[in-house]
Order: sequence, then C-alpha cells, then structure tokens
Amino acid sequence: MENLKNKKILLIICGGIAAYKSLELIRLFKKSGSMVKTILTNNAKKFVTPLSVVSLSQEKVYSNLFDLENESEMDHISLSRWADIILIAPATANTISKIANGYADDLASTVVLASNKKIFLAPAMNVRMWENSSNKKNINKLIDFNYKIIGPEKGDMACGEYGEGKMTEPREMMNNLNRYFQNLSNNSKFTALVTAGPTHEYIDPVRYITNRSSGKQGYEIARCLQESGIKTTLITGPTNLRPVEGVDIIKVKSAEEMFKKTLENLPSDIGIFSAAVSDWRVKNYKNIKIKKDENINLEFERNIDILNHVSNHNSLRPKIVIGFSAETNNILKNSKAKIEQKNCDWIIANDVSNDAIGFESDLNEVTIFYKGKDSEKFPRMKKSLLAKKIVEKVISQLN
Repeated sequence: MENLKNKKILLIICGGIAAYKSLELIRLFKKSGSMVKTILTNNAKKFVTPLSVVSLSQEKVYSNLFDLENESEMDHISLSRWADIILIAPATANTISKIANGYADDLASTVVLASNKKIFLAPAMNVRMWENSSNKKNINKLIDFNYKIIGPEKGDMACGEYGEGKMTEPREMMNNLNRYFQNLSNNSKFTALVTAGPTHEYIDPVRYITNRSSGKQGYEIARCLQESGIKTTLITGPTNLRPVEGVDIIKVKSAEEMFKKTLENLPSDIGIFSAAVSDWRVKNYKNIKIKKDENINLEFERNIDILNHVSNHNSLRPKIVIGFSAETNNILKNSKAKIEQKNCDWIIANDVSNDAIGFESDLNEVTIFYKGKDSEKFPRMKKSLLAKKIVEKVISQLN
C-alpha cells in the first residue's frame, strides 16, 4: 500500500452495523502511513465509540456541526480542504440520500457538500434497501456527480438475509484507494490539450457568425483528464460554463486565436479537439456597427483547419489526436472520410439533427471511429459519463 503513505484521509463513519469494520480501516490506514481524521455521525456513535476511534487514529474525532470550539475553526471547510480524499464507510441509505439531494443538516453532509476533493462511498445496507428504486436513483445521481462507489458485496447480512448490500471489506477498500493514488501518480507524466466551445467570427463590433456549441462535452473531458492526474490545458471559445478547477484555462474568441493558442501549448501527449470551430471568417470586417438600412455584401474566407494542421504536424502532433464530427446525415461515410483526410487517431461522431442530444443538451450519443480498427457505438448518456469513458480509453491506449 505504498501509494497511501503520507496521504490525508478524511473518514466519515455513518450509523450502521458495518461501522465496526471502520475501526479496522483506521488501523490499516495508520499502518500504511496515512494520516486519518474522522467524522462520526450521531447514529455512528451508537455502534462505535469516539474513544475507540481516537485511540486508533490518534486524532481528534469530529461530530457536531454547531460546536463552538470546532466551528471557530470552520471545520466543515477546513476538514474538506485538509484531506486528499474523503471516504464514507459505511455509507448508509440515509446518508446516500442526503448527499445525492444536496442536504447539509449535520457535519458529515456539510463537509461533503463543501468539499472540492474526490469522494468515495462504501455503501452498506440490507439487500432490499440496496435494491430499492429510490436508493438506486440516488446512487446513479452520485455516479453522475463523479463520486466513486466501492461495492457493496454479496453475502450474509446481520439481519439474517443474503444478497447484495454488504460493505466491502477494509483491505479491499484499501486496495481501491491504493490503485486510485497509483493511477494519479502514473498519469501525472502525461499532458493533455482540449479545445471546446464555439468560435465567434465578427462581422462588425456587435455581430458575428458562429457554430452551435455549449462546450459542455469538452469541459467534461478536461475535468476527467485533470481528475485522472493528467496536466490539462483547456482552450475554450465563448461559453457560459464555469471554469474547471485544476485545469489551465485559456479563453479565446475567434478561430485564429484558438489556432495560435493551440500551437503555443503543444506538444502534448493527448490532443482532444471538441471545439466547434467556424469554417469561415468574414473577409470584409467593418470596425463600426453596420446600420440595418445599409446594403451589405459579406465576403468570407476559410479559417485554418486546426485539427488537420495539428494532426499532420511532424513535431507538434500529440501521441493521440482525437477530433469530433457533428453531422446531420451520412454520419458513417463522413466520419470515416474525416479520420483519413485529417490523419487523426479517433473521430467521435454524433448526430446533431436531434436536439435531445449534443449541443446544449447534457446528454450525448456517439460513435467512436478508430483508425485501423472497428468503430464503437455509445448509447445515450450524460456527457459527464461519456467523458469518463473516453478518458479511460485514452489512458488505456497511452499505457
């Protein structure tokens, strides 16, 4: 467990019969050289005592949200900032429900809501509770929010029933976390460049032509790359999206600006070009506003094809070059032609004639065309989940 050495773990113990296993978890963390701080929910204290937790962790136990001494130090903020990761074990159905729906009525849920760190949950509950549609909905919400779920396992339960819902054993949880930190370390040697959003090609100071793009898919890909430990630069056209924490963000407006910034930030190991770059710019730009009663004859000239230029560049080409293909018809034919013409490794194609997916939607449905390999179709899913699948495949190919 060498990857856990000197790591700061915030362990949240909830009220369930599996709470006693968390004591073994603390012991294993300490043995691995980790630093452990613990939050006990009020119900958890009915299963394990604060004294036993203090004895094993050799750290103060936190519990009450409105404790004068604790909140003078703003524990719900400082604890989440102190930790490298947060682990909730056991994660009860009640706690899962609260987190999935944004409740913050105790210290544990408030810390989670205030956190900017990766959060792992190890569910533990009766098999019927685990299979309940409401609980499944909450779990899927948390997966969409990019929480990591460890388990649960099948087995005999304290209630006498058998099935899925048993908390993953402490040693297996440790293995999961060890792999997580190991992957972060392995991936830290890679760099990635992502482009996202539209470009604006101005006609005059107040008017422009553009391509439709919210930038959501590119932003989600950049987020997943960064969370995987890869140093990531995001070059983005005008969007209304929040910056991605930990990602170097460069804002541009025009295709020409995006091209220049792309070249300045290469080479990189990964190049993912999801931006909807305008193919043309206005040749006869007016530096004052054109009045609506004026006769106007717009002339256009082609913008440089950023994907094509980078993909065919001898010294700047990333190890993996991925382009996007937004099509309304002949998706298969157009995408296969594009992957050959532009010499990229993947083309990720989607049908943008359907407003339910792509563009401003949170959903996407794509086919990935690989150079020299069979294509792969991905069903409709959240853009955040698709980004995760794309990044996993990219890392697998790099390794």
